[in-house]
Amino acid sequence: MENIVIRAFEPSDRAWLVAQHGRLYAQDEGFDESFEALVDEILSAFVAQHDPSCEQGWIAQAGDERLGSIFCVRLSERRAKLRLFLLVPEARGQGLGGRLLRTCMTYAKHKGYSSMQLWTHESHKAACALYAKSGWSLVSSKPVHSFGVELVEQSWEIEL
Repeated sequence: MENIVIRAFEPSDRAWLVAQHGRLYAQDEGFDESFEALVDEILSAFVAQHDPSCEQGWIAQAGDERLGSIFCVRLSERRAKLRLFLLVPEARGQGLGGRLLRTCMTYAKHKGYSSMQLWTHESHKAACALYAKSGWSLVSSKPVHSFGVELVEQSWEIEL
């Protein structure tokens, strides 16, 4: 995919991002509507309350077409959380996920965070492989029932 830009998230991206998470996770994972509601809640809070001096979201875009997202949010003065990492299927497998991840991690390091964490599911094999390749460590894993399905929830961390 040529001419892909990674730009700052804007509030006008919110509806698209909520809909994409709902659609893709229902289609790929069998998630129920509670997942889309959670994404809507996360993004509503981000739009209303994020601190632009130390928190940022990005959208990958080619022309008028949005392709994905990633967010860096503050957990504490020295710790950030990666959130809402998503790529539409047609944008996968071309290195864009790595670009988004590097953008987020570089931002966190430049903002003075010394570490990051993220929460995901074992079924996200490509994302988990990217995390491991990028230096992240799996720190916990447990079976859960969330979003209407049985999952293995994972927590990952990295020192920046």
